[in-house]
Amino acid sequence: MKRFGLALRLLLRDGRSGELTLLVLALLIAVASATTISLFADRLQRTLTVQAAEFLAGDLVLAGSMPIDDAWRRRATGLGLIPSQTVEFSSVLLENEQMLLAAIKAVSQGYPLRGFLKTLETEAGAESQIAHGPQPGTAWVEKRILSALNLHVGDMLTVGEKPLQVTRILTYEPDKRGDFYSFSPRVVMHQADLPATGVIQPGSHVHYFYQFIGEETALVAFKKWLKPQLNPSQRILDIHEDRPELGSALQRAERYLGLSSIVVILIAGAAIAMAAGRYTERHFNTSALLRCLGCKQREIFRLYTVQFLVLGMLTSAIGCLLGWLGQLGLFYVLKPLLPQQLANPSLLAVVFGFVTGMAILLGFALPPLLRLQKVSPLRVLRRDLEPLPAKAWLIYGLAIAIMSVLVWRYSNDWQMTAGIVGIGLSSLLVLGLLVTGMLKLLRPWLPKLGLTWRFGLQGLLRNSRASVSQILAFSITLAAMSLSFTVRSDLIDQWRQQLPERAPNYFALNIIPAQQPAFAQDLLRAGIDSSAFYPVVRGRLVEINTEAVQKRVSKDSQGEAAIHRELSLTWAPAIPADNSITSGEAWSADQAGWVSVEQKLADNLGIKVGDDLRFTVGGAQVSARVANIRSLQWDTMKPNFYMIFSPGTLNDFPLTYLTSFYVPDAEKNLLNQLLKTYPATTILDVDQILKQFKTILMQLTQAIDLLLYFALAAGFTVLFAAVYATLDDRIRQGALLRTLGARRDWLRKTHLVEFGVLGASAGILAAAISQAILYVLYSRVMHIPYEPSWLAAATLPGIGMLSVGLAGYWGVRAVVDQSPLRVLRRL
Repeated sequence: MKRFGLALRLLLRDGRSGELTLLVLALLIAVASATTISLFADRLQRTLTVQAAEFLAGDLVLAGSMPIDDAWRRRATGLGLIPSQTVEFSSVLLENEQMLLAAIKAVSQGYPLRGFLKTLETEAGAESQIAHGPQPGTAWVEKRILSALNLHVGDMLTVGEKPLQVTRILTYEPDKRGDFYSFSPRVVMHQADLPATGVIQPGSHVHYFYQFIGEETALVAFKKWLKPQLNPSQRILDIHEDRPELGSALQRAERYLGLSSIVVILIAGAAIAMAAGRYTERHFNTSALLRCLGCKQREIFRLYTVQFLVLGMLTSAIGCLLGWLGQLGLFYVLKPLLPQQLANPSLLAVVFGFVTGMAILLGFALPPLLRLQKVSPLRVLRRDLEPLPAKAWLIYGLAIAIMSVLVWRYSNDWQMTAGIVGIGLSSLLVLGLLVTGMLKLLRPWLPKLGLTWRFGLQGLLRNSRASVSQILAFSITLAAMSLSFTVRSDLIDQWRQQLPERAPNYFALNIIPAQQPAFAQDLLRAGIDSSAFYPVVRGRLVEINTEAVQKRVSKDSQGEAAIHRELSLTWAPAIPADNSITSGEAWSADQAGWVSVEQKLADNLGIKVGDDLRFTVGGAQVSARVANIRSLQWDTMKPNFYMIFSPGTLNDFPLTYLTSFYVPDAEKNLLNQLLKTYPATTILDVDQILKQFKTILMQLTQAIDLLLYFALAAGFTVLFAAVYATLDDRIRQGALLRTLGARRDWLRKTHLVEFGVLGASAGILAAAISQAILYVLYSRVMHIPYEPSWLAAATLPGIGMLSVGLAGYWGVRAVVDQSPLRVLRRL
């Protein structure tokens, strides 16, 4: 207790004297930033996951071609899950001597469990949100059904043998889905009316969907219990797998949020290490005096360790409180852009922020403290007697280990962790040696420079080890900030390119070949631009190198879902422009018998270039050899295919055509005319899905912009920590130069030269480090096309020179104002 009391007294003394101000400020910003980002990211991701779950109308969805066993329902309710059910099928509607193929959806009482429906009471009425489906005896229909069948709200519509009153116009469903070849204008009815329709008979083509919501632990337990019991026609739907156009965007956003947290950790760690280094150097004399009074080395180390533990706990607690307030402020600012129902803050995220603060402090401040126990008692008499440095592996090993663990915890991705830490450290090692060599080469040129430049550069050469450390620290800061801005810009630009203002919001399916030219002409006359018309044949993959494909898949994988249904097979003389070949080569236009396979499906099924694939198309079989594996982006809302064949491979099979196009809201009546002219064609409406998808991306963009400010705040702490780390030496040198006749203006110029060159050098290194890390992140982790950012590489040296130069000039402005006599008396 006596040692603890002494540690507290020393801590209070240092706090009153300002010794800990910079270190506390760096740690406070680090913990507040890390806690804010942790809380904000956690709440945002959980909120967006819930919002994304609206696309499934539940947290977990079981899909199949037959009703589920009652025991499964009892198991779900026993775990506390709330269920609902939808049944989807196609049926022909006959009203007012008009005929229309419609998609019928029968919903249970609790539908939708997530999200809401949007409807109109009249054709000219205002849109309203409703959290339940239609009542028994009523139906909600899309506006196209009213115009196609000459109906109005309040009229009767007969589904099979059951008359239903049309009470609302349906404008939006959260979980609108369906096979491209069975999707038609929608009628939503109550499930209680389904038996009276008499439509569903043995052998009918029906899709059953069972939605569940509840606690995450219960959902995980139910999913684990359910998976082994699924038959080949059943599968569990997931937002990342069932909706890849959403899953990839959310996954990239989650990775960016992790990257933002990593940036703050790296920058804050550099600031704390510098501040702790200065604190250590200023306590050499105190440690020497304690040694003279009988303290042992381990007692001195314990004394300062207790101080830092107390300091870390108090500062981390305050930082967590500021982080809590910070995330509340962020959500308040973003309130108009975010969903109304936000996930509650997680106490675990706050605890993790506290642990992060302690880990950062110990990981980066503990190594410099090791030098205090090595201070010799003779330093009381000889102020120039420096303690021996700690072993390099102790100094850097602990910090690297702590940083790696935190990076992995924030990113939850060992690949990203290895990429950032491995390439970052390798780059620092190589570039550190390069900077050391450059400083040595610069020394012979000093006599040829002017006096101001000579003394400014001598400030770098006088203590080359400290200069290299500062350059590398500034490089880490600038590279981390550059990474944040570059990745943010590239993510948003890619989203905008994939979803332009006039992105296709309708798909036309089952276009008969004889009608395809006329269909294209009708679109052109209406001023509608369409994508290419893709020929489509329905087929099933059955063998890979004479091996049954079922032997290559695991349950609930993408491959398992693909082999138990017919695929849309197409052919083209060349791979589409927005697809990229990852292995293999493209075929010539006159080569038949080749096929290109989508990369994720190929990985799931173990397909490689040169493999022989066998398909069943109708009652026939066709073989093709894999020419290449290609990657594609599902979130473009354009037609995409798992399999693309070379021309001539599927010519003998009956086909239809598929295309996509954009129709403005004011011209949607054109769709009814197209359906009447081409009754065999199916129009798939993805407009509402597209609008909600864009809403999610806009929210992610706004959140990403605000997260950058925390990286900037942490970056400024590094700048000033580096400046103050050498402030004592600069004051002594300034006093000596003032004594020898140097003027204040001349000293300020030398400081500008020194910090300007230091910042420019750090900017050059930061450009190299950031581009190396970007290449790994884009090509290996985030799966974004990598292109060198020449603008960032060109501007970073200038940004470094300006920011570091101004920060250094501001930080050492007091050096020239110190009285030489007072400084020399303290020596």
